[in-house]
Amino acid sequence: MLERYFLLSHHQTSLRTETIAGVSSFLATMYIIVVNPAILSQAGLPFGAVLTATVLLSFFCSLMMGLYAKNPLLVAPGMGLNAFFTFTVVKGMGVAWQTALGAVFWAGVLFLILSIFNVRTHIVKAIPKPLRYAISSGIGLFITLIGFTNAKFIVGNPATLVGIGNLKDPVLVTFLVGLLVTAVLVAKRVTGGIVIGIITTTLLAIPIGRWWGDASAINFGQKALVNWNGVLASPDFSLLFQLDLGGSLSLALFPVIFSFAFTDLFDSLSTFVGVAEAADLYDENGDPRHIKESLLTDAVATTLAGVLGTSPGTAYIESAVGIEQGGRTGLTAVIAAFLFLPFMFLSPLLSVVPSIATAPALVIVGAFMMKPVTKIDWSRMDEAIPCLLALVLIPFSYSITQGIIFGFVSWSVLKTMTGQMKDVSPTLWVINLFAIGSLIWGH
Repeated sequence: MLERYFLLSHHQTSLRTETIAGVSSFLATMYIIVVNPAILSQAGLPFGAVLTATVLLSFFCSLMMGLYAKNPLLVAPGMGLNAFFTFTVVKGMGVAWQTALGAVFWAGVLFLILSIFNVRTHIVKAIPKPLRYAISSGIGLFITLIGFTNAKFIVGNPATLVGIGNLKDPVLVTFLVGLLVTAVLVAKRVTGGIVIGIITTTLLAIPIGRWWGDASAINFGQKALVNWNGVLASPDFSLLFQLDLGGSLSLALFPVIFSFAFTDLFDSLSTFVGVAEAADLYDENGDPRHIKESLLTDAVATTLAGVLGTSPGTAYIESAVGIEQGGRTGLTAVIAAFLFLPFMFLSPLLSVVPSIATAPALVIVGAFMMKPVTKIDWSRMDEAIPCLLALVLIPFSYSITQGIIFGFVSWSVLKTMTGQMKDVSPTLWVINLFAIGSLIWGH
């Protein structure tokens, strides 16, 4: 049945490979189950209720991505979108969190309209191929940077802006050993190498805070890095249907709805394009596979997020971890979806796997996603400069959206100023207008 539905043989994969890939993607993404509540609770939402909403959204929408869109991508509340919800909308603008949830819902409705009428698919087709390559590679650098910062290998430095952490720190030593083990396993093409690397790094981290070192600075005040906090916790459904639909439709909140919609749109589009480019997940027309269904799933995730009580859902770039392990069909997402569900009740177990255990996987995936950069013609400055901006601004600004906005706008301007306006589609000009509006309203 699985073979017939997901066409495993056609995609040169197997149930075993898809299972390993699903576990890998889940392990790289599961941090959102506790990180999302940690951020949204600062906006006044109950931590336990956001955790329940996060698990439900990740389960239902990853399952939809697997069964309906048949793509190996996980869906969960977006990082960056949760920060915008908390610090810009609720804290910065003084909007009640119930009203902000309503804005999330209406942003999702806007998404659904764009998806049903296939507008978002036209947007994907308007992205020039060199920029697709740059976005994919930029996401790879971004994933690598996330891994390095999670491990505190890259840290802030007032003198040089960024720098390398203390190489004598037990946490950093453990990360580097885990990175070496994972890199060797991946280089030797060991099946499940990334999962083995995550497990190995977790085991190596057990002594930290017990027999050597202190993880208090990076582990919310807890000295030990790997902690056992029990097994069971009751789910909290108090945020269900708490959104304020009427209040969120006020004129003053239209820019907020637009910003949610636009940011989520380009987060998801760039993920689909980047992952498709890195893993060759294209259809016969050269477009990302099942793009319409994938975008519709993403739209449902944002709409459902407002109902459940969390920030907008989006496809996760960390899905590339599972794709690197060989995941090629929706079965990868289905496996991962069902791994989310138990954590409505088993959330204390998440503390067992520290962020430095998944950090090596994210760094390694960065290398996997850099392959398309070789397809860019770096001798053509009218294309090389926009590609460079997209490539470096994604990690440097810590925002996929900012990188692709400046890539799109610079591509359009340079092509026009050099007499090649035919290389800029009308759809891309419309995107540029919305992109500039997003930059103005988002700051």
